[in-house]
Amino acid sequence: MKTFFEHRRWRVIAVMLLAVASPARSQDKAAPPADAVLVEGHYSSEIGFSDSASQGTVTPKLIEDRPALRTGEVLEFVPGMIVTQHSGDGKANQYYLRGFNLDHGTDFATFVAGMPVNMRSHAHGQGYTDLNFLLPELVSRIDYHKGPYFAEDGDFASAGSARIGYVSTLKQSLASMTIGQGNYQRLLGAGSTALGPGNLLGAIEIGHNDGPWDVPEGMRKLNALLRWSMTSGIDTFGITGMSYASRWTSTDQIPRRAVDQGTVGRFGSLDSSDGGTTGRNSLSFDWTRSLPDGAFQLNAYYVRSRLDLYSNFTFQLEHPSDLGDPINGDQFHQFERRSMSGLNATRTWAGTLGEASMTNKIGLQTRYDRINPLGLEQTVQQVPVQPTRQDDVREGSVGLFAENVVQWTPWIRSIVGARYDRYTFKVRSDNPENSGDVTDHLTSPKFGLVLGPWSKTEIYLNYGEGFHSNDARGTTTRVSPKTGEAIEPVTPLVKTKGSEIGVRTNAVQGLTSTLALWQLKLGSELLFIGDAGETEASRASLRRGVEWNNHWVVSRSLLLDLDLSVSRARFTQDDPAGDYIPGSIERVASFGLTVPNYQDWFGSFQWRYFGPRPLIEDNSVRSQSTILAYLRAGRYIDRNLSVHLDIFNLFNRKGSDIDYYYASRLAGEPTEGVNDIHFHPMEPRTFRLTLIAKF
Repeated sequence: MKTFFEHRRWRVIAVMLLAVASPARSQDKAAPPADAVLVEGHYSSEIGFSDSASQGTVTPKLIEDRPALRTGEVLEFVPGMIVTQHSGDGKANQYYLRGFNLDHGTDFATFVAGMPVNMRSHAHGQGYTDLNFLLPELVSRIDYHKGPYFAEDGDFASAGSARIGYVSTLKQSLASMTIGQGNYQRLLGAGSTALGPGNLLGAIEIGHNDGPWDVPEGMRKLNALLRWSMTSGIDTFGITGMSYASRWTSTDQIPRRAVDQGTVGRFGSLDSSDGGTTGRNSLSFDWTRSLPDGAFQLNAYYVRSRLDLYSNFTFQLEHPSDLGDPINGDQFHQFERRSMSGLNATRTWAGTLGEASMTNKIGLQTRYDRINPLGLEQTVQQVPVQPTRQDDVREGSVGLFAENVVQWTPWIRSIVGARYDRYTFKVRSDNPENSGDVTDHLTSPKFGLVLGPWSKTEIYLNYGEGFHSNDARGTTTRVSPKTGEAIEPVTPLVKTKGSEIGVRTNAVQGLTSTLALWQLKLGSELLFIGDAGETEASRASLRRGVEWNNHWVVSRSLLLDLDLSVSRARFTQDDPAGDYIPGSIERVASFGLTVPNYQDWFGSFQWRYFGPRPLIEDNSVRSQSTILAYLRAGRYIDRNLSVHLDIFNLFNRKGSDIDYYYASRLAGEPTEGVNDIHFHPMEPRTFRLTLIAKF
């Protein structure tokens, strides 16, 4: 298979990008660019502005300075978040936060340029969050919340949310080229220019990666963005178009016994035909009007997306070909074609309540998903063999929210909010017994109290209720598509309740230190079983934890981060199986050191600890811990040209990105299969070299 550098059209693009960048280079060394020495800090979570200890804003300079193995790792800037992968790089990542194995995004809401990324009633799982279309170089900020305390956060935001903003213009155009091990290649070109009364921003990304896998991943990626924006008086407008497409071959998790027996290597695959293709195209419009007492904001979007995903997690458990069954293996195909549209509007205004200053916010959020087809079928080497189910799903929602903030005294501020959400589900299944129409609604109150500041220190008290929606198919399914047995439909909307006490201080010059004690109750842990086409209800749960986050601007040339998190997750209803929640994260630690600029050199070091986790309810089987380190070292060659080397898994440790415990079957094993840990290994030590030109 040819890489993109071997195709003539991509070679032409690469030459054009480098040719444009070349004139910017000077023979005489010049001072580094001004923004290379301007340290904005790590996070903006200033005293007097935050409503919770668990919110903040990540600066674009920090994103620029830190290496990332995968695009989705941009969410690791949310303190305590872990981002991993158990399949190919074209698939959504696996996320962990606050005692959750969030799977591919359930219970953490993510937005890019005002558009939701979490996919409802998705073919591969509820809340599926694929961030591979993101362009980190264009990110203007990341605003994050943790906990269900914020009125603007609705579906999927029980553990938290992140809103990733894009810039409208670039100070300088840029071209970058990255090469690395595993035949990794990436080209990026981005720039902005005046067009009519506004500005036009454009970017294109081309990528290829085989990775360290015995079966080359062959990931190919094409990504583009075009945005036109303008300001006219009190109004600012923007229209943004995005287009992304990718294909890859997956090396999914493999059973530990297969490696111990020498059946397959650590980076091997038991089904070389696993993989997928995906695409996402969107058009969005945003409008902001500045008013004497506040502002009005409106955002509208339309998204078309598709996914074809082939997976085989149990190998020959269901279809043991070595026993004479003509069907070879357990591979299945999940597929969907989706159109998604929505509109969000917010009005904020300032006022007074007696002698106290006050701000108010009201908002409307709408979304409509049409997914047709939404299907699951059994396959062999990506060839269809037997359909499991196919549906036409229409899911709509309307959310209304309001929030009031009153500064009662210089040291007491209250935040009171509420939201109302109403959902409609319409499912037309290939089995009429699994078709139906369902509606549900709920109200979620929010409350916060901020005390201080005293000696640059504030105390936060927060309570909030939230929810996550469940797969529309689960709300109407009465007959298992796989076994034909009768099953009970699930609750459409599951309520969550969270509370927190926290303290944040800037008492030490340049240091922001935050401590938070939190808890979160879920009415039910619900899981969509992708290879069975049904939703399985689980028990109610309680998570508790403590987080300590430290971000220190030591000087203009040195930034330090230290984040520690401990959590406890348990089912609250008795069951002989046990009360541990499989996959729930317990301990996370990370340390970061960033040198934005020192005598034309720059770099960073990032260390991450991802602690052991229970893999079954009685805690008798646990995962190993994972320690990972990244290193970047770079130099400004002149004002407009820089080069840096990234080293991932610096110490070449052997660990897992993910661990599961379940039954699978290899050829010759008992028909009931063998319970085992199935893991996806961390990638070995990997080098990538990047050249960036600005002009």
